[in-house]
Amino acid sequence: MPLDIRAVTPDDIPTVLRFIRELAEYEREPKAVVATEALIHAALFGGDRIAHGLIASLDGAPVGFAIYFFNFSTWLGRPGLYLEDLYVTPASRGAGVGRALLSHLARIALDKHCGRMEWAVLNWNEPAIRFYRALGARAQEEWTVYRLTGKTLDDVGR
Repeated sequence: MPLDIRAVTPDDIPTVLRFIRELAEYEREPKAVVATEALIHAALFGGDRIAHGLIASLDGAPVGFAIYFFNFSTWLGRPGLYLEDLYVTPASRGAGVGRALLSHLARIALDKHCGRMEWAVLNWNEPAIRFYRALGARAQEEWTVYRLTGKTLDDVGR
């Protein structure tokens, strides 16, 4: 099975949104997805492009995706690559798709002179944690992620 990884195109937006919904289902939050094709298109291709995407295909059929963006480390004085989502369809897991996507992302990070590549994983997602550890990734347990969203974000932003 030939594996192909390429940048997301505007024609891929319905597939990307489907994969986002499948990932949300897997992560036990199916109702949390409010993204639309228009919002995803604007984020990936709009004038204020803020994210990038990859599609992984086996034998020409899309089987996974990654969405990422660049941040900045003041301590390193260099950009970083933040992996927002990585998803491989259940039928294609174990075929090397996830590793290929992460390798592709690592090459992008190196090409952009990034000092690091980071992502988050749910504490209960043991298969993903084992996969990431097998690659040599280390949990940053001394850091706690905080989030403002919804009304709280509105309140703080006023």
